[in-house]
Amino acid sequence: MSIITETAKKRLGSRRRAEKRFKLYSRLAILVAISFLIFFLYDMIRTGYPAFTQAELLVEVSYSEESMEIGQLAVDEEMERLVSRGFLRIIPMRMQADPALLGVTRDEWVLAVAEVDQYLKGKPNRLREDERETVQRFQDEGRVKMAFNTGFFVNGDSKLPEMAGVWAALVGSAYVLLLTLAFSFPVGVLTAVYLEEFAPDNRLTQIVEVNINNLAAIPSILYGLLGLAIFINFFHVPRSSALVGGLTLALMTMPVIIISTRAALRSVPGSIREAAYGIGATPWQVVWHHTLPLALPGVLTGTIIGLARAIGESAPLLIIGMMAYIPDAPHSVTEAATALPAQIYTWSTDSQRAFTERTAAAIVVLLAVLLSMNALAIYMRNKYERKW
Repeated sequence: MSIITETAKKRLGSRRRAEKRFKLYSRLAILVAISFLIFFLYDMIRTGYPAFTQAELLVEVSYSEESMEIGQLAVDEEMERLVSRGFLRIIPMRMQADPALLGVTRDEWVLAVAEVDQYLKGKPNRLREDERETVQRFQDEGRVKMAFNTGFFVNGDSKLPEMAGVWAALVGSAYVLLLTLAFSFPVGVLTAVYLEEFAPDNRLTQIVEVNINNLAAIPSILYGLLGLAIFINFFHVPRSSALVGGLTLALMTMPVIIISTRAALRSVPGSIREAAYGIGATPWQVVWHHTLPLALPGVLTGTIIGLARAIGESAPLLIIGMMAYIPDAPHSVTEAATALPAQIYTWSTDSQRAFTERTAAAIVVLLAVLLSMNALAIYMRNKYERKW
């Protein structure tokens, strides 16, 4: 008897030690995951934060007849390589809009070229020695400043890093997101309601359910191929438009909405349905007036999470052509557009060093959007969730 007791004690001690090791491994795994997340956020913010400021130079600008035809003649020859070509290009347009500027010469704060901006931020650049001396002289004279980069938020894409912004990508993302919601939400919710409340439990329904679960897990690039084949090649929806982007991402989001809606409907107690049937309600009235409103918080939470996943996808957009150079924001859903993930991908492949910090800054903006959407989902779940 004592031998059995001793053996049992050893086994119990072994199980307890295994439990402690498991807890330790779990805590280490969580710590490693949090460490990677903190490092990622720190690196993105550290790299992207400089993009929110941009170098400006106080230079003499001459609005003459020559500069109306050739904007470069508006500044001294010494400053042509230091001032952004984007600013020089708008000189003729300024004079056409305001003829009173003709003959005016004044000092203005103008956007510096990206190489000057990189030099002032202490980063590698391709300025010549004489250009660096000029920038240093301007800095000593108080004619250089680092201003908030409003252009990053109000400009579209540009081949000039100092002029590049995310506005066109943000507008395109908004169009795509709204279209994705408009197409996926009603179809997904109605499909879930039918499968959960009305569909018979037979072989066909089981096959449909298995395929929906599989569709929620397949790689997103396959949805891009599906969108290319169906919406562009068959229905001839304009390529690179927000419309084809919204339709494609709606296909990807729909399985997530169906699964989350079914789970929310399943969480509603059966007694509520039985009580509604008991007072003479039809099956549709039970769903419309009782089951679906009670499941709505879970439905909306799953929808927001699905949309958050969709707005961060770049692979489907690559297939349907939303990686094009788009300098201006689209004015309709059929115009060529890009989205924030596509813009980030495009900038990350550019060889100019100044685009590195703008890529990181755009990632920070995208993360802010994603975190806001997830925070909204958590808020709605906590506020409207009912416990039974």
